[in-house]
This record gives sequence, C-alpha cells and structure tokens, in this order.
Amino acid sequence: MSTTDNCVTIVPYFKIQDGQTDAFKALCEQCVSNTEPEQKCLFYGFSFYEDMAHCREGYQDADGLLIHLDRIGSLLQEILAIASLERLEVHGPEQELAKLRGPLAELSPQFYTLEYGFRR
Repeated sequence: MSTTDNCVTIVPYFKIQDGQTDAFKALCEQCVSNTEPEQKCLFYGFSFYEDMAHCREGYQDADGLLIHLDRIGSLLQEILAIASLERLEVHGPEQELAKLRGPLAELSPQFYTLEYGFRR
C-alpha cells in the first residue's frame, strides 16, 4: 500500500418513492444542518437525478463516519421510510474499513480498499 490517506468516503444511492421527493429533500436539509458542525466531516451534500439521490460525503477517518451515523441515525430511518437504499459503497484504507465492517454490516455495503493515492 502506498498511501497515508485515512479519509473514508461513504457512497449511498437512494431511490425516492413516488410523491416523496419534497419530503426527501426536507430530510436532506435536516441532515446537512445536523452534519455541518461535525469536525471530522470533510464534505457533505446531496445530488439528484430523476428519482435517484446520492449523498456525497467524506470523513477524516472511520471514527468520523461512525460519529456521523450516530448523529443522523433517526433521520436516516426517516429517509429509509420514503426511499430505498439502492447501493452503498464505502471507500478507504483497510485499517479504517476494518473499523466499519461490523457497524455497517446491516446495510450490506461494498467495501473498496484504497491502495494508492494522496490527499492535499
């Protein structure tokens, strides 16, 4: 491995139920507001294509991601009531991914191991 980058990104894609786009976007606004104070969050936001939504988010390390998931847990449950989680990827170096495999197991993510790279 040729990286010292401990950053972890989580890549969820949601399919919004018919007629639920406004409610979904309102929950997105709450998620952004709740996430903004998190010191280990590097970036966070939602993008949309037709009935699909993607949450673009990155954290300094696995601990930052776990803090975030704890912080927005109830909002995530509200999101999952009106949208299905179509795909979930987690990217990062193995030492960080190892900390996430157990806590994220219920969501069945695909774990991508970072092997080469840098962060500025």
